[in-house]
Amino acid sequence: MTTSLHHYMEQQVATRPDAAALSDPTGADWSWAELDAVTHDIGRHLDEAGVRQGDRVMLIAENCASAVAVIHACSRRGASVIPVNARQTAAEIDRVIAHATPAVIFATTQVSPDARAHAARLGAGTITGLFGRIDMLTRKSDPQGDGDVAAILYTTGTTGDPKGVMLTHDNLLFAGCKSAELRSMTADDLIYGVLPMTHVFGLASIISAAAYAGAAIRFEPRFSAARLYAALHEGVTLFSGVPQMHAHLMQYAHEIGVDQLSGSVLRYVSSGAAPLDPVWKRKAETFYGVALQNGYGMTETSAGTCITNNGFGDPDTSVGRPLPGVELRIDEQINGGGNGCGEILTRGPHVMKGYFRNPEETSRVLDIEGWMHTGDIGKIDQEGRLHVLGRSKELIIHGGFNIYPPEVETALNEHPEVIQSAVIGRRISGDEQVLAFCQVPAGSALTPEILRDFAAERLARYKLPARIVIATELPAAPTGKILKHMLLDAFASEL
Repeated sequence: MTTSLHHYMEQQVATRPDAAALSDPTGADWSWAELDAVTHDIGRHLDEAGVRQGDRVMLIAENCASAVAVIHACSRRGASVIPVNARQTAAEIDRVIAHATPAVIFATTQVSPDARAHAARLGAGTITGLFGRIDMLTRKSDPQGDGDVAAILYTTGTTGDPKGVMLTHDNLLFAGCKSAELRSMTADDLIYGVLPMTHVFGLASIISAAAYAGAAIRFEPRFSAARLYAALHEGVTLFSGVPQMHAHLMQYAHEIGVDQLSGSVLRYVSSGAAPLDPVWKRKAETFYGVALQNGYGMTETSAGTCITNNGFGDPDTSVGRPLPGVELRIDEQINGGGNGCGEILTRGPHVMKGYFRNPEETSRVLDIEGWMHTGDIGKIDQEGRLHVLGRSKELIIHGGFNIYPPEVETALNEHPEVIQSAVIGRRISGDEQVLAFCQVPAGSALTPEILRDFAAERLARYKLPARIVIATELPAAPTGKILKHMLLDAFASEL
């Protein structure tokens, strides 16, 4: 019976031991049987460290095969893995350590210079084995839990203490199964794994899904448009990314004189973490030659809540219908609600257990009936498809009018020189201003004045940004998602 995350892997070991499982730039090229052996090798080090059920094991990592072995080794012992992106700062990682009190800390030093820096700072020692080289630090054990929590993922916050999202084995098994089924994954697929596995999408919708289907993963520690372009000509069949990745890939292709992908076996491509606008969607589909799928989820819902299954050229820019077994409803009784719009609530086997050591915050977002209050604003159309309008906290009220940032971003993104944009509100005396930050290619001659005139043809006057900042880079998380809370500080001199 499949009860823990590692059991998907064990099913592949039992039925297809010699089939390809994982590869990465360190030279790892493992079958399922080899992944199993490496997992046992990592497990011996956990046993020697005295790791028990309910313990927590931190994994400071960038994408690589050995990190997957750590995840499965923890699962076998009923320990919760805490994946943390190595590109986080020392202060950010130290806050997680202080809050989570892990019994063991691993760092993927073979593939990540940032992981090496953290390992050296923390005093970890190097161990070697079938997994290659990895650094490890054993700390005092502080077990709490009964082993049902497979992973604790700390969400990106703007202020205050970090929030550790507890995802159970059932959460990740459900997410992996449904992700694989809805993407029609098979053992013949090769997935390009560049979305960080320390993020819920990489963990649930790539690692768990691939193990369920028996698909192989080609890991990439850091995004490179050139390496992605090459991989799409080397057997990759599935690629999921954030808009920034797709935009940079298309820009790279354009610079080398290619406007449409050819010679590829790519059959599935998706974009997440930001709304789709029709013009950008058409451009991406024309480039890839396959339909661009969309979806909606969050760390607290094991990545997946809704997903599209559209044909090529479908104008739908929703995030699709709920996954099988997932409930969805709209609560219009919030600020900005009405006319069918309101806060998105969801319930089902994808919803987290709660926030680690934070019952107050857990009770704020999880009600007694099991509904997860997402904080996102949306509406459901007549076809049952969800349209995400934005975060309730990001709703801008200007001159008494409600302004949803994605609508303004869509208008700005239609300009051919805008790669992506981010719109936020800034409080002024008695009102809020609309501020826009737009990323353009290096050497672009686009000016705020030209872009504002362009947007004025597409937006009501009250929705137009009071200020537009144009830059070649915007602050972003390791996933590529724009960090809106950093925009004001990053561009303070231009506002």
